[in-house]
Amino acid sequence: MKANTRITISCTDRVGLVSDISGLLFDIGANLGPTSFGLDGNTAKFETSCELPDDCPPSECAAGLAELSLENADISVEAIAAAPELVGAPGATHLIECSGIDQPGLIARLSEIFIEYNANIVRMAASATDEKDARIYTTRFAVAIPAERASNCLATLANTAGSMRLLFKFDEL
Repeated sequence: MKANTRITISCTDRVGLVSDISGLLFDIGANLGPTSFGLDGNTAKFETSCELPDDCPPSECAAGLAELSLENADISVEAIAAAPELVGAPGATHLIECSGIDQPGLIARLSEIFIEYNANIVRMAASATDEKDARIYTTRFAVAIPAERASNCLATLANTAGSMRLLFKFDEL
């Protein structure tokens, strides 16, 4: 799923609230991604990142949600940019991709390796998806690695990725 919309609703709680909101989103063809609901006293908060169909702009979704019986409602429906694709970058010698279960310091740990080999990150794109019971984080780097250091740099990245239980792959440009 490529989320293109973030929806946040804060309103007075009532029985059937989640059903009404999720039912309307289903009816307009939204594909829900990470979604949460919680109460703070008598105030309910529903949040989701989702994919709206092309024929349903955020303004139309917001109008539909506003028609629900929501008391003291604050509704926000905003377009968000999809995770960037990284297929190349001028000056890069390698495209590197690491993916696996999200963990703290992932980008920091991987990017520190480039310093050791005098490699320069030309572009980077990272995205997260929820799959089954895990949040999968994918990081793509377009990197300029000096030719004489490339094999050692890539080996170190592969070993580090393996120790972090990440899938690692690269393409030479």
